[in-house]
Amino acid sequence: MSIASGLRGRLTGRRLPRRLTQLYTGLALYGVSSALLVRGGLGLEPWGVLHQGLAERTGLTIGVVSIIVGAVVLLLWIPIRQRPGLGTVSNVFAVGLAMDGTLALVPAVHGLAARIALLVLGIVLNGVATGLYIAARFGPGPRDGLMTGLHRLTGRSIRLVRTAIEVAVVATGFLLGGSVGVGTVLYALTIGPLAQFFLRRFAVPEEDRGSTVVASATPGQAILRP
Repeated sequence: MSIASGLRGRLTGRRLPRRLTQLYTGLALYGVSSALLVRGGLGLEPWGVLHQGLAERTGLTIGVVSIIVGAVVLLLWIPIRQRPGLGTVSNVFAVGLAMDGTLALVPAVHGLAARIALLVLGIVLNGVATGLYIAARFGPGPRDGLMTGLHRLTGRSIRLVRTAIEVAVVATGFLLGGSVGVGTVLYALTIGPLAQFFLRRFAVPEEDRGSTVVASATPGQAILRP
């Protein structure tokens, strides 16, 4: 099946409005959640550390840096033969725009209690957002696709590939000036269970086989189960 025919198949059906709503709501909330972690100032998610570090060095907004990094990562799909979907391309732009928009509206906070509240809200909202956009079944984000593509290409486990990528991303971001802290650790420990929980809650049944998208063992993937 060609990419074009596969995309046409995904953009048809009576559940399309729900899936599109989930996709773009999830991507927008992902950007909002990332911005809340920035405002909390207690540590960012792994890719957020890199984005913030690059923003510090370039003078660009963190949302614009997120878009640029997403586009570069998407180019890396070419040699590993990954196929992007509507959700993949939308992810590149929507998350960064939502992030910059939220940062423009939400002021910096002071006081540990307020910062902890933003941290917890950001992580939980990130789990909701992940469940929404992955369960919509329009393709993984560029960074998740890189992970699954390298898993397929190297034969290494998803856990190992994901860990290697995120350690490299956090280390690079930290050296560039990105924020690593308790929030980074808390995110790493909780995002898997949160994503799995919300993937099951927002799963959209397949129209042709009556299957449902549910969470796999890792938050970056979704599988079909009868």
